[in-house]
Amino acid sequence: MNISIITVFKELYEPFLATSLIKRAQQKGLVDIDLHSFFSFVQPKERIDAPMFGHGAGMLIKPTVVEQAVAHCKERKGADTHTIFFSPQGQMLDQTVLQDLAQKLANNKHLVLIPARYEGMDARVEQAYADQVISVGNYVLMGGDLPAMVLLEGLLRYVPGVVGKEDSVEHDSFTGPFVDYPSYTEPVAWQGMQVPDIIRSGNHQAVDRWRREQAAEVSVKKHFGWVRSHIKVPEDKKLAAAVIPHHYVALCHSDVLIGPEKLPGTTSVTSLDIHDIARSCKTYGIQGYSIVTPLHDQQKIVQKLLGFWASDVGTAYNPQRQSAIELVDLQESIDAVIEQIERKEGKRPLLVATSARALEGQSLLSFYEQDKVWQHDRPVLFIFGTGKGLTPELLQRCDYILAPVQGFSGFNHLSVRSAVAIILDRWLGINLQHP
Repeated sequence: MNISIITVFKELYEPFLATSLIKRAQQKGLVDIDLHSFFSFVQPKERIDAPMFGHGAGMLIKPTVVEQAVAHCKERKGADTHTIFFSPQGQMLDQTVLQDLAQKLANNKHLVLIPARYEGMDARVEQAYADQVISVGNYVLMGGDLPAMVLLEGLLRYVPGVVGKEDSVEHDSFTGPFVDYPSYTEPVAWQGMQVPDIIRSGNHQAVDRWRREQAAEVSVKKHFGWVRSHIKVPEDKKLAAAVIPHHYVALCHSDVLIGPEKLPGTTSVTSLDIHDIARSCKTYGIQGYSIVTPLHDQQKIVQKLLGFWASDVGTAYNPQRQSAIELVDLQESIDAVIEQIERKEGKRPLLVATSARALEGQSLLSFYEQDKVWQHDRPVLFIFGTGKGLTPELLQRCDYILAPVQGFSGFNHLSVRSAVAIILDRWLGINLQHP
């Protein structure tokens, strides 16, 4: 693999390229890396940068300097190049990006890396030369040299012969939906901690199964965003589902606000809310869906509907609907729901409310903070309110309040069944990055 790096500071790369596996890869002839300084493409004492147009401070590398540097690299190592710039505005670097890049370069394309410094480069340079713009995270560094090194560290692992055991590359964290499993060595006992017996059992099948289960658990609880965007195989989905903490849903028709004045009151049960929310719960693996109403006439309506779907007639009419309705139960109060879950799980559930109002002392929970909730190792109860939403008293009892569902318009009047579907999908749904 032929690589050219055009940089302001060549000296940053010299110890990096002369160390460890990257040094040996060059010695073996597996990769040829050239370093070029932007200063080589200007006259002595001539600047490589100039002030940016418009107001604001900052210097940009001149496009004419980049043009000469790119032309020089193409002349030396071939014009069939793949050119990468580095910027916080670029594509986020992850294992999938590295794999794709390695495949593109497998036919001996010439890779050109152009890390910027100062305030960056003239925007026309990327338009003219960039095949890819890479970001290593949502933060700003002093330049693109460290991101370039990070990319090289990840990319060169995919060059055959660079890493001694290629199967270790195949099982790298983030190569699939899961990160790597925990590993152990001697001594067996250290600081009161033991190497798991199964690791030393000699039963390779059991060890492999344990490693898969451990990898799934760590991935789901600490990297759920990655898991949900890369999981495809049914076996992997089953492993992930097994370690997601149990979730429950309660739809409150009491402890809610009603009317223009938003006073505490009760609302009527609708069959659509029962049917549609039950189907959402079934889709996203919810363990139970409770309808909460203290009104006896409303309870009779719910019981009649649930009785139909429990009957042979209901099952024959729509088996899928019946399987979703099986999740539904009727409770007089939210306390009854909590007690029922505690009896079943042996642990009191964490209460997560849905509301547009954050109360004093309670910050809103985003849809990217599953690890914050799941670290408690307790079941989770999502509480939804009908009417104008849950009362402040009930919200105050909750452990977390989810951020409101909203779009870019000013309209925000979703039905509760639509809100439930959206929230469950944002919290527990699969959203493949590469379908």
